[in-house]
Amino acid sequence: MNIKRSIHLPIILLITVLGLTAACNRALSDSEISSQLQNKLGTDSGLQGKDLSVQAANGTVTLSGNVDNDAQRDAAARYAAAIPGVKQVVNNLQVVSPAVAAAPAPAPQAPAPAPVETPKPVPVKRVVAPKRHVHEAEMASAAAGAGAAGMGLAHQDSSQSAAPAVPATPPPPPPPPKATIPAGTNMAVRLVDSIDSEKNQPGETFRATLNSPLATEGDIAIPAGYDVEGHIVDVKSAGKFAGQSLLVLQLDRITVGGKSYNIQTDQYKREGSSRGKNTAEKVGAGAAIGAIIGGIAGGGKGAAIGAAAGGGLGGGVQAATKGQQIKLPSETVLNFTLQNPVTVVVAQSPDSHRQRMDAPNN
Repeated sequence: MNIKRSIHLPIILLITVLGLTAACNRALSDSEISSQLQNKLGTDSGLQGKDLSVQAANGTVTLSGNVDNDAQRDAAARYAAAIPGVKQVVNNLQVVSPAVAAAPAPAPQAPAPAPVETPKPVPVKRVVAPKRHVHEAEMASAAAGAGAAGMGLAHQDSSQSAAPAVPATPPPPPPPPKATIPAGTNMAVRLVDSIDSEKNQPGETFRATLNSPLATEGDIAIPAGYDVEGHIVDVKSAGKFAGQSLLVLQLDRITVGGKSYNIQTDQYKREGSSRGKNTAEKVGAGAAIGAIIGGIAGGGKGAAIGAAAGGGLGGGVQAATKGQQIKLPSETVLNFTLQNPVTVVVAQSPDSHRQRMDAPNN
């Protein structure tokens, strides 16, 4: 009987040890993990009283809350990792200074109520005044009330910190004004280049400047001094024996503020003096005198020689008095008329102040 008991006792002890081992190795549930971890955190003197949150889900423990230092934060993580069944620890604990955490927010204090004084009755003396005076008194009272309200607002605004003003985007500048110079406007220009009927050719361009401002409806659209360009439409030089000189000009464009505007004007035309019949009479008279001289010399061959000599005398007179050429020197003022209207941007006076010489209008 004793032998049986001695055999059964070790077996019972072995079974008990195996059962305890299996119980220790059994994975804990999420609630059991949270409960054990909360107990361990509560037994730590540094973590007692801390508002810590423990969440367990499928073996992952998440810690949240505030601690005083990194040592407390690491200790809490070690407690969580030592619990059986915990696979991962997510440590979201924040280290916050005790002074900052313990400082309570100042409670707003209610302003003390101002003592209310009971107004004493004041005897009122009724005065009947004209309506005009009553109206003025009401206006003065209203103005005084508005002034007091304005002072109160100003005091309130001065007691508060002014918010930084945000700079507003400036509006775009307005477009430059334009003006239309009508057809028929007189356009006086002053030549920069000289023109000579004996030297210039048709089609050549010439430069000038605006001599007087161009206006529309009484307002100046283009001040004097801006550049003008034109061309020679036709030019003829007076011959040695006959014919007369001719010069025809026309304006093409004006440049204002760096922009050129095409213009159309009438033609300026000028003719030189004509030789014509007077020249022919002088040549004929010379030939007749030559013939008379030849007849006196003996006729025949002498007459032919005399006629040739007379003709040479007449040609010399013609060459000496050839037709007048047309010369327009620089600074000459010429007048044109606009044939079509032109729209321009209203301009200021040009920067250049070229010295201008007076010249008679042509």
